[in-house]
Order: sequence, then C-alpha cells, then structure tokens
Amino acid sequence: MAEAHELGMIEQARAVRDGALSPVELTEHYLRRIERLDGGIGAYLTVTADRALDDARHAERQILRERSDEEARRRAPLLGVPLPVKDLDAVPGVRCTYGSAAFAGHIAPEGSESRLVGLLRRAGTVLTGKTNTPEFGLPAYTESAVGPPARSPYAPERGAGGSSGGAAAAVAAGLAPAAQGSDGGGSIRIPASCCGIVGLKPSRGRISPAPGGDVSGLATAGPLARTVRDAAALLDVMCAQAPGDPMPLAAPQTPFLAACDREPGRLRIGRWARPDVPGVEVEPEVLAVYEETSAALAGLGHEIVDVEQPLRPGDRDAFTPVWAVLAALAPVPREREAELLPLTRWLREQGRAASGLDYARALDAMQRAGRRLAEAVAPYDAVLTPTLARLPVPVGALRDDGDPAADFDAQVAFTPFTGPWNIAGLPAVSLPVGWADGGLPVGMMLGAAHGAEGRLLALAAQLEAVCVTGAPPWGWGPRPEIW
Repeated sequence: MAEAHELGMIEQARAVRDGALSPVELTEHYLRRIERLDGGIGAYLTVTADRALDDARHAERQILRERSDEEARRRAPLLGVPLPVKDLDAVPGVRCTYGSAAFAGHIAPEGSESRLVGLLRRAGTVLTGKTNTPEFGLPAYTESAVGPPARSPYAPERGAGGSSGGAAAAVAAGLAPAAQGSDGGGSIRIPASCCGIVGLKPSRGRISPAPGGDVSGLATAGPLARTVRDAAALLDVMCAQAPGDPMPLAAPQTPFLAACDREPGRLRIGRWARPDVPGVEVEPEVLAVYEETSAALAGLGHEIVDVEQPLRPGDRDAFTPVWAVLAALAPVPREREAELLPLTRWLREQGRAASGLDYARALDAMQRAGRRLAEAVAPYDAVLTPTLARLPVPVGALRDDGDPAADFDAQVAFTPFTGPWNIAGLPAVSLPVGWADGGLPVGMMLGAAHGAEGRLLALAAQLEAVCVTGAPPWGWGPRPEIW
C-alpha cells in the first residue's frame, strides 16, 4: 500500500472525504517528514505544526458533519489536505519574512490575508507552513539571508530555482502534495523544471491579485504539483475573481480539472529553441529533450511547425527597469535597508532613480514586446520551447553578491524562455518530460494564447500520458532518492 505522501493531492482529498484517510494522521505524516527531511532540502522557512493540527482537527469534525453532503464537497474540495503557502503571501498570525532578513521576525497582522490565501483556507486545506523564497521573490534562485537555500531533491547540491523554489522542492520531496507559487518572470516554471514537477503560470487576470497586486501585470499566482490533474484541480480553487480586479478573466465554463480528460484533437503546435538573448546557447541535453518532446507530440498526431524566435534582441530590455521599480516598492524600513542582499539593493537603487515618465515608457515598451509574442503565438494552438537553457545549476552558481549586474545577467541567461510569457500575460506550463544523465530533470514549456488554459491542460495531460516512465504513483520519471 502506498504511503500517504505518495498519493496525489486529488487522491488525498478523495481518501479524506471517504473516510479512508484521517486529516490528522495525514497532517502528522507530513509534519514528521518535514522534521526529518527538510534540513537537507530547505523547502520551508516556517513550519506551522500547531496551526496545521488545529486545521486538521477542524477538517475531521467538518467531514463528520458533511459526510453525505455533495454541495459541501464542492465548496471545500481539498478539505483536510495539507498545503503550504509561499512566504510572499501573508497568513494572519504567522511569520511572514518575504525571504528577507529585514522581515525575519515579522508576524502578519490581522486583516492581512490575501484573497488567494482565503481561497485555499475555504477550500479546506491544512496550513503546514510557509515555503522558502528569495528576497521579495526577485531572483531566479532561492538563496536568502533568512533561511537555507532551497535545493532540488534530485541533486541537493543543485538549486531548486526561484522564486517558488521552496514550494517546488516541497512537492518534489514529498513534503507537500502540491503547492501555491507565484510567477513574475518564470518563478513557478523555473523551479518546476529544476525539481521535476508540473508548474503552471496562468493567464494575466485568471487569478485575482486582491487586495493589492503587481501593478505591472507581470506576476500571477499559480499551482505546482506532481501531475497535470493535480495542478488543474488546484487552479480551479485559485481562480475565483474579486470585485475591482484590474484585468479580470471570466471563469471557464468547464472546470480545468475536467479539461484534462478532454481529447484535445489534432493541434497545430509551433516551436522554437533559440533564445532572444544575444550570446545565450541552450545546452545539448536540453535540446535533446526538446527534440524528443517534439517527436512525442508529433506521435500523438499533432502538426509541429518550426517558428523563428519572435522577439528581437533588446525587446525584453524594458523588463529590467519595471522589475527594478517593483523591487523599490517593497516597504522596507529605512533603518533596515542595510540588511538587504546586494542584488535587492542594486535593483531598488535603479527603481528609485526611475522617473514616472521612465516607468511609463518601460511599460509601453514591455507591452509592445508582449504583443509581438502574442501575435507569434496566435496562429498556433500551442507553442513548445525549453523551460530553461540549462540543467539545474549548483547552489550559488548564479548568485554574485560582488557584482549584482552580473548576477542579474546570469539569471536571464539561465531563464531566457520564461520571462516573455509574463510580459505578454499568456499561460505557460513547465512539464518534467525528460531526464539528463545522472537523473537531473529537464522541463519543457507549453504555452498558448491568452485564456487558453483549458486547451493547454488537455494537451499537457495527453503528453503526460505518453511521457510517464516511472511506476505509480510518481509517474513522470524517477523519484528522488529522498522518497
């Protein structure tokens, strides 16, 4: 019989509702695993053991009251399932560091709960803790001064990616069945690729940023999971809108989970593997998986079309000043600025130096680049690219405290394919379709037009079915030894 953590999120929710699995026992199982294993992974910054057990007991009582109530199942589809929250999202009464030493002791006050955290709570989830993130979620690696680096469970000497590195590491190491992350330039898809799991960045406007949000439109929340179906089910929970959302996207008529069971039909799929960043080359191991994935999609009956890289050198340059302004918006007390990491200080200096006119011009240039990508994607049902240009890199390989500009350039060279999808606001999903020598995961990215998550998930589920090589319940490939 499979251990509790080997069950997927949907399987756990079903077992809990049917009485085959106790929420308290499930939560205790995860807390024991976190205590035993997380020291070598760095998935969590804060573990909320007492809160988790209280949540689990509440779920157990609720199940007894609602055993035969189908409407209750619909309202709380993840009742009793342990899920963490990324440490960029406040949970009232729980430490929230934003990955920064300047907020190491910060406790989120009452009234600080985001709409997303509220949706997870109302879905019945059990809060196991806050997952590791770099300072303010800015870098593509998860290394900060407030906690240990997040590491890929497949090769702990290599980083988990960022900025949702802790969330991805938790899922891949069996320390959570799925997790919420956020993505402003690849922060869900990068760690999903490094950790060998599924990571979905939804369309701009799909998930409410309430009560605040990223004023640039770059960032959105999204799911990380071991399977496409679990990612889709978590997206269904996360995508409710809020009054006043600046760019709302209507809820789909069909749940995203149901879309995974839909035959996508014969699709026209564009593909490119040449980065738009001058001088960046894609590693041969990554290109080999790209070709294998293309062949798998062709074998499923889809038409594969080679497309020229749609962005020109320099098109993405506006991303950096916008990112710098976002970094400068973090409300750091003046007396604690010195505690920030060099990369953060460098970005904040640039952001403060930008005038309102500079920022407006950067947003305009960024929107033009996004339109160029959207126009290139429009003739196709989906687009295939690598997720990253390289295999997961060693901890510290990208970080350069002595030269923050070189640090930022190294991140862009590592992740040239992810950021444009944030600029354009289009959905994209990283899938763990390949494995390099030594068992390192290699993610490939499928993207689509705005609002086309249903079709994207149907295709991803179809590809998952033919790419699965590992024994159930893991699926995609070899399980990390930590399992």
